[in-house]
Amino acid sequence: MTTAEDATLPFRLPKDWQATFVGDEFFVILGKMLDAEKNVGIPKPYLGNKSVQWGRIDTEDLSLIKLTPGDLRRYRLIEGDLLVCEGGDIGRSAIWRGQLGECYFQKALHRVRPRGGFSPVLLRYLLEYYSKTGFLLNFATQTSIAHLPKDKFEVLPLPKPPAAEQQAIAEALSDADALIEGLERLIAKKRLIKQGAMQELLTAKRRLPGFSGVWVETTLHKLLKAAPTYGINSAACQLGSGGYDYLRITDIDEHGRLRPDGRAEVLHPTAANYFLEPNDIVVARTGASTGKSHRYCGPSHRTVFAGFLIKLASAPDLVDPSYLFQFMQTEAYWSWIAENSARSGQPGINVQQLSGLRLTIPATIEEQQAIAEVLKDMDTEIQALETHLDKVRQVKEGMMHNLLTGQIRLV
Repeated sequence: MTTAEDATLPFRLPKDWQATFVGDEFFVILGKMLDAEKNVGIPKPYLGNKSVQWGRIDTEDLSLIKLTPGDLRRYRLIEGDLLVCEGGDIGRSAIWRGQLGECYFQKALHRVRPRGGFSPVLLRYLLEYYSKTGFLLNFATQTSIAHLPKDKFEVLPLPKPPAAEQQAIAEALSDADALIEGLERLIAKKRLIKQGAMQELLTAKRRLPGFSGVWVETTLHKLLKAAPTYGINSAACQLGSGGYDYLRITDIDEHGRLRPDGRAEVLHPTAANYFLEPNDIVVARTGASTGKSHRYCGPSHRTVFAGFLIKLASAPDLVDPSYLFQFMQTEAYWSWIAENSARSGQPGINVQQLSGLRLTIPATIEEQQAIAEVLKDMDTEIQALETHLDKVRQVKEGMMHNLLTGQIRLV
């Protein structure tokens, strides 16, 4: 049996664990080469690299590949097979659970079957752990993208706990994944509920109790206390510590929230001319993020905004800024963005176009605020679930480290 030292594992093993290699414990084969001109036989559905995510296999919209009788025997998947990405995000893997009655796999994937003494579920989590720690890159070939060839994959060293402990570790990590997947499904459901609420409340299809007044059609520029403005030109910015907070498109996520990562600071002497005030809204004006918005909730004289953003300062007696921000998350708004940002080159909008955005809003600030509050409460609930999800993911990473290296024992 190979020793821990021979296997060059990146951690020390408990005394009652063994060290081994992928090739000693599993049969590994690459899938069928895709070649429309040379492949012959019966068309069958197959999995490619994109179908296999960490711990999950997507069987939607599978393509077909022609297979001979020999191919049908060699490349058919059976329940319990581990599929491992050979290229790109090397090692990304998931267990085939028989999602389809018949399915095959192409050359971008390794199919891994146990020889008898090692859990494929445990290997799945070891590959995830090796990927996160960077250890797996030691076995990759690097050209334009990383690859994990069969010969290098087979000499990947593995810790081998006793069978009962393998099972216990695999079950504990699978339970953590099940909790993560449940939270992801719940968040997706809550987002759909919020989308439905926006569609009803922001179009007057449903009115909140106590409100029955008229709605008015207007344009964005009539709701602002000043003309929209562009931010500070990035070419004029000197970034460095000790300056003002600098808000860029990349600091805003797809839901209009600030990313948790630390933002840059800007030292340009005219930066103070580009301050954001509380409740100002910034809108991305170029690139794939065109239309993405954020309502600023920070203090005055702290944050300046970048040149690829447009600042909107709403008139408080005409429109509630929270309501306006919620409108900028609707399908109607995004349809307007798609229609007005189309260009021959990179998509984008300018202040004139944005000023002309038409919308229908409640005539009273009170109804606007009531609607915004309902939607904000939904956002708060979703964000709390996402925070919980992040913590569960962190706990799982700690579990992988402790359980897969034997620092914590379950048996």
